[in-house]
Amino acid sequence: MTAIGFDYSKQYYAASSLVIGYALCSSLLAVINKFAITKFNYPGLLTALQYLTSVLGVWVFGKFGFLHRDPFKFDVAKKFLPAAVVFYLAIFTNTNLLRHANVDTFIVFRSLTPLLVALADTVFRRQPCISKLTFVSLLIILGAAAGYVATDSAFNLTAYSWAFAYLATTTTEMVYIKHMVMNLGLNTWSFVLYNNLLSLMMAPVFWILTREHSEVFAALRTNGGDWLEPVAFTAVSLSCLFGFLISFFGFAARKAVSATAFTVTGVVNKFLTVVINVLIWDKHATPFGLVCLLFSLFGGVLYQQSV
Repeated sequence: MTAIGFDYSKQYYAASSLVIGYALCSSLLAVINKFAITKFNYPGLLTALQYLTSVLGVWVFGKFGFLHRDPFKFDVAKKFLPAAVVFYLAIFTNTNLLRHANVDTFIVFRSLTPLLVALADTVFRRQPCISKLTFVSLLIILGAAAGYVATDSAFNLTAYSWAFAYLATTTTEMVYIKHMVMNLGLNTWSFVLYNNLLSLMMAPVFWILTREHSEVFAALRTNGGDWLEPVAFTAVSLSCLFGFLISFFGFAARKAVSATAFTVTGVVNKFLTVVINVLIWDKHATPFGLVCLLFSLFGGVLYQQSV
């Protein structure tokens, strides 16, 4: 019994460390990405640089023996490709949402995902139905989000179109990648490599479809030197660094907890995001909007208590 208890304790603290690491990266990355996109207004190129950083990081650290990954196999890459497509769309809509809306709007729509993920987990992955208390906590999140949207003075159609697209793709990504993580049998660094490499290969397609390449080439011709301006360079560098870190902690945490618990973690950690956003940024919600936002985060805490 003692040995079993010791093993459980080790698993608990290991899982907690991964979730905390993911929570810190996630809470900071939302503000960092918003800051980066204001100084470097090319969301497709920004995400491509994040993917490239992660791929190079895994390859270089693996080459020097600082981490272990499974050998790259094309048949495994083909199996993982659908998950990478969904992941790319989730990040693509995330970045464009931050481009057109404030951080609070992003957090509110992020708060809606646990309810949808819980339902999708039950329907598609045959997970047990959630308890009544859990369902109530998710409804609190939903109600608070609805209150925020109803009183959002900065409402605009473009921002909310991206918000609903983000909601749909993120819900799908949370459930489907959890399925892949549990069934492909790769270690965490291998998932980071496959996911970011395949996403990097898709980036030029969306770059051309959104015609962002024209904006980039025009900017290079007129003020290419501005890209090396210290503030913009620092913002992009931080975004790439935290993108690399969240890739690791994200996949590791997915293995450790359920899809819904992982999703709610991404909601609860936004307390820190809200505090940072209010202290250093002037682009945030009205006082009533902030109250609604805090209620949505309270629903996330209640969810944690219920499970």
